[in-house]
Amino acid sequence: MVVAGWSKPITEVTPLLVEEDKGFYKAQGIALEYVPGAGSADAIRNILSGQADVAFADPGSFFSALDKGEKLRAIYDIYPQNVFNVVSLKGSGITKPSDLKGKKIGVYSLASGTRQALQVLLHTAGLSESDVTVVVTGLLNFAPLMQGQVDATAATDTGLLIGRRRGLPEVNVIEVGQYLPASSDLFVVTEDVYAKKRAALQRFLRGYRDAAAWMIARPEEAAQLAVKRAIDGSDPALNLEIIKLRNAASVSELTRRSGLGTMDVASLQAAADTYRKLGLLQKPLDVAKVVSQDLLPGRRGEPG
Repeated sequence: MVVAGWSKPITEVTPLLVEEDKGFYKAQGIALEYVPGAGSADAIRNILSGQADVAFADPGSFFSALDKGEKLRAIYDIYPQNVFNVVSLKGSGITKPSDLKGKKIGVYSLASGTRQALQVLLHTAGLSESDVTVVVTGLLNFAPLMQGQVDATAATDTGLLIGRRRGLPEVNVIEVGQYLPASSDLFVVTEDVYAKKRAALQRFLRGYRDAAAWMIARPEEAAQLAVKRAIDGSDPALNLEIIKLRNAASVSELTRRSGLGTMDVASLQAAADTYRKLGLLQKPLDVAKVVSQDLLPGRRGEPG
């Protein structure tokens, strides 16, 4: 089972990196491979081209591909919480979406969820990308903000944490979740893979859920393993902070009732409607037709 990531093998995707140590997927009869990417749209491209079976992608990239006519299906909600934000230095005067007009704003990549999140924020203020200058800064990179090359940067909660560890001074944070309370990342497959590899996908999801549940239950162990498995994992104390943020993003009231990975169809529909209303999608999208909970395993291994 080949998983196309949105990122390189970094600490926050530890449940996909510790197979040699923990064997969660092997226990389900799955040989796991992780293919790095440069943003969620990259992950989607990798499943469309057949280079991977499963994409780790944000809903905006999923919706965008569907809007272009691609046949895709979401099968697991990795992070039901919205983890995106836009960060600016304290003295910038940027505290709300309308303040972004005319500014230079960094994004991880043009194919990343940070760009989608920025587009959502801009549209809530009646703005579009043409009202700002978008600058690609690279993953988790706050140096351009600190050096004054950009006025603000779109990031994630973990990105902000790492930035603060690297000397980012006091900042203003606009949380995208206040404007669009929806999932940050889903596991997405093509309709073809969904039809032909159902049993394997179900075993993969069981393995991932067990790995995610282990990380929630044993964050210190996960932080130590990230030292040798994640390219940014040299500091176990920082790893632990990142892992705790990802653990918090992995749960919601719905997942507490129904198990990790359960998708909130109403929330995803509201997000899709917002994207269309803001001009990011051209056609109406019936989310219930492109989301399937039927491959989700039971609560095996999940604490509580």
